Amino acid sequence: MTEYVQAPDGLKIAFEDIGQGEPIVLVHGFGSDRLQNWRGPGWYDTLLAAGRRVIALDIRGHGQSDKPYDPALYAQERRVSDVLAVMDAAGVARAVVMGYSMGGYMTIHLAKEFGSRVERLIVGGVGETYFHDRQNTLSGVADALEAEDPATIVDPVGLMFRRFADQKGKDRMALAACMRGTRITWPPSQLAEISQKALVVCGGADTLTGRPGPLAAAFRRGRSITIERRDHMTAVGDKLYKQAVVEFLQEQD
Repeated sequence: MTEYVQAPDGLKIAFEDIGQGEPIVLVHGFGSDRLQNWRGPGWYDTLLAAGRRVIALDIRGHGQSDKPYDPALYAQERRVSDVLAVMDAAGVARAVVMGYSMGGYMTIHLAKEFGSRVERLIVGGVGETYFHDRQNTLSGVADALEAEDPATIVDPVGLMFRRFADQKGKDRMALAACMRGTRITWPPSQLAEISQKALVVCGGADTLTGRPGPLAAAFRRGRSITIERRDHMTAVGDKLYKQAVVEFLQEQD
């Protein structure tokens, strides 16, 4: 059942809270939502079967959450505040957090700035390009989302995201505003301050992320998994990804 919480800046954020057991918070990727990113590929069933309580939200601009058109409302700090608001509404002080792609960036932000709320972190769809300056790529994707005619888009990454954003039920202009929101990253020296266990997962054919190893190595207790023959869009539901996560959740700290 969909529930709603008000973010600190007043936006309405949708989420689900399902099952019993130790909680895991799921933070989806850009242009997706909690159903497409997590429920559809079988993550709810996998995690519930592993004895976990699943808390999954729709980030602002996505799914059933509010969708403003002002890029300032999509600053990474605001999106991270949505996750904290959902955790508070669910009565969860500390949880495992798993994010994919944009949600992976947010998961790292949570662990870095709100470490007391994160038991351990799972970062999917984010690899060594985390340390690259990607502003031109992000701006190019936003331009593609705003283009009146998709036939004019020549950038393959922009075109990929445009096709994704054109799916039924998505607000393309809200997604463009989200893509123009500020994104925060930290160098390896600062990621080393994160003391929780971290699992980094990327597809072997994911040219957007690069290898997961360099990002995992930056965490004090990080390790990586590569899902061979999977790209950015297909790795998220892979059975090897699910298996690695379940095993990671079962490990003793």
